[in-house]
Amino acid sequence: MLKPAAATLALSLFVAAAPVSAASSVEESIEKAATAGHRSAENIARNQYRHPVETLSFFGLEPDMTVIEISPGSLWYTEVLAPVLKDHGKYIAAGYDSELPGQPEYRYRQTAAMEKRFAEEAQFSKAEVLRFSPPQVMELGAPGSADMVLTFRNTHGWIREGIAAEVFGSFFKVLKPGGVLGVVQHRGPSVEGFTGYVTEAQVIKLAQDAGFVLEDFSEVNANPADTKDYEQGVWTLPPSLRLGDTDRDRYLAIGESDRMTLRFRKPRY
Repeated sequence: MLKPAAATLALSLFVAAAPVSAASSVEESIEKAATAGHRSAENIARNQYRHPVETLSFFGLEPDMTVIEISPGSLWYTEVLAPVLKDHGKYIAAGYDSELPGQPEYRYRQTAAMEKRFAEEAQFSKAEVLRFSPPQVMELGAPGSADMVLTFRNTHGWIREGIAAEVFGSFFKVLKPGGVLGVVQHRGPSVEGFTGYVTEAQVIKLAQDAGFVLEDFSEVNANPADTKDYEQGVWTLPPSLRLGDTDRDRYLAIGESDRMTLRFRKPRY
């Protein structure tokens, strides 16, 4: 039988170890989804640039959360998030409203492709869809209904369109007190023209003006090789490679863009 002091020490060690074990389990679930067979070889290859395990762990993803992903695009992160949340949580894709006329053609194409995959593939069987085409369609659900809102490389577009403050306000509204806003965004100097790069200060101010508190930042998606001075902005780099074969090897060697990774929290009061 353990003596009282030894028993106390053993209990404290067990309690301290429990969160580590839980975190390890979540990371394993993310890793499994990120490398699973439902993902294309091209998407899996991008894990080296987008670091899904480290990024989602930094944001504090848990399998029982209600998570809204904003403008999921080609579903790169959706392929990871939906399986992790499928059994105990809720994944919500805030995609473009295909019934709203006058949008760029790619929005209708992406929405149709998303809906098709959600209807046909088992890993998306419990995924939900919200229509989100700001500034016309901005509702993300009942106020205080989400644990986490995630946005990956979207903020530059909202800044360009002059709607970023409204968008971040909608994030704040839908999150529960204590909820997390996770932002990954191309990071660079503030320059003239539309390059896709924005400064960390711009993003932090947007979130703070909406009511969020900056809780932490990570360099997991940093890329010091990114010089951020390209003819076609961030789209010069992979995966876009907008210049085609021109200096292709150079841009492939640089890799994907330098990105900020910021975790904000909605205050509990």
